[in-house]
Amino acid sequence: MHNTGVSKNTPFRALIVSFAVVCALWAGAQEGDESLVVRARLADAIHPITAEYVVQALADAEQQRADLFVLEVDTPGGLDSSMRAIIQAFLASDVPVCLYVGPAGARAASAGFFMAMAADIVAMAPGTNMGAASPVAVGGELDDTMARKVLQDAQAYMRSLTEQRGRPIAPAIEAVTEGRSYSAAEALDLGLADLRVDGFEALLDALDGRRVERDDRVWHLNLDAATVTDREMSARQRLLAIIAHPQIAYILMLIGVAGLYFELSTPGAILPGVAGGLSLVLAMLAFQVLPISFAGLALIALAILFFILEIKVTSYGLLTVAGLVAFVLGSLMLVPGPIPEMRLQAAFVVPTALAVFGLAAFLLSLVLKTHRGQVQTGPAGLVGDIGRATLAFAPGEDGEVFVHGEVWRARADSSVESGDTVEVTGLESGMVVRVRPHSANQSNQG
Repeated sequence: MHNTGVSKNTPFRALIVSFAVVCALWAGAQEGDESLVVRARLADAIHPITAEYVVQALADAEQQRADLFVLEVDTPGGLDSSMRAIIQAFLASDVPVCLYVGPAGARAASAGFFMAMAADIVAMAPGTNMGAASPVAVGGELDDTMARKVLQDAQAYMRSLTEQRGRPIAPAIEAVTEGRSYSAAEALDLGLADLRVDGFEALLDALDGRRVERDDRVWHLNLDAATVTDREMSARQRLLAIIAHPQIAYILMLIGVAGLYFELSTPGAILPGVAGGLSLVLAMLAFQVLPISFAGLALIALAILFFILEIKVTSYGLLTVAGLVAFVLGSLMLVPGPIPEMRLQAAFVVPTALAVFGLAAFLLSLVLKTHRGQVQTGPAGLVGDIGRATLAFAPGEDGEVFVHGEVWRARADSSVESGDTVEVTGLESGMVVRVRPHSANQSNQG
């Protein structure tokens, strides 16, 4: 009887199990068909920190098996070594790469143009431009031979990228040799860009169903209802990207030097030393990212030495003037970046130098005032003080005077009456002060 009951329920249970299996398979298929787009944003100069960020974002896209990696760019360019690190990641990526110059008003100049030519897809927003990719020397002018070699290397690299991506070579080379820059419409007409779209959503709509080829690999983009994951900078990268700005690094260095100088000149203040030490550490981190000229750094150090020596040596201001000149020249040479955004401009350096000069002059005046002023502490501090005789005394006799808030034994070379105003002229052994009648006595008598 019991076996019969079980057999009646078996078809019903089998139906439920089958329905559950079908639902699971359908859900798995739907999940497997869902596409993923990883987006990163580069709105800064190209240096080691931003390069690290882009390379890591692309690696994350590969790890997540994304269907597309989009790098939204607005950059004036940057360092050649950082640019090449990004391009190498583009070329070796297992995920198709789209470089989108946006939003409206953005640019992909200099190194950014090289990166665009290395991407599988180039899209631009209206009102954007790219190009101006002529190589610029870091650290000064190059001689003719070296300048020709640098230019030839940049041309060959650009030719290699455009050939690999099937883009027109001639206009891309003109961006290197002649510094040409192209608007979004011009880049699209010449074949340097593939799309002109107004916004990221429009970009995904335009790329949906597109076929992407790279060497012997082919991707078919299915971006309908794609999930978009934004890859942001880490906290460390954000901090380093901020302090890697030349002006920020420069100010941190000055704060660090000033803080340590005040700590050494007034031991025990603590706060200036701590702030100065932290600022110097942050400045050193920034200098590891920026292209620093050691000649400029040496001139700034020499200027600081001149300012300190001005306090100790009587140079009638010559050391301060020499320090100011060395400071300005060293500051202008400190960060010889390849683009204006990675250099210290004269419009920033000169006011800063004048501010430092003003601070040095102010501190120097305080030191000179202290050195030339009367001693206020110890026995020497009594000399010149005005007191009043509490007892009359003749020359060679000991009397008493009230001076500096205390009663002292006193001697004088002339007679002193009780109540007379006296001036301390020296200090003898045995805690006896030498005094003389003050001119106020004569005026009172008159």
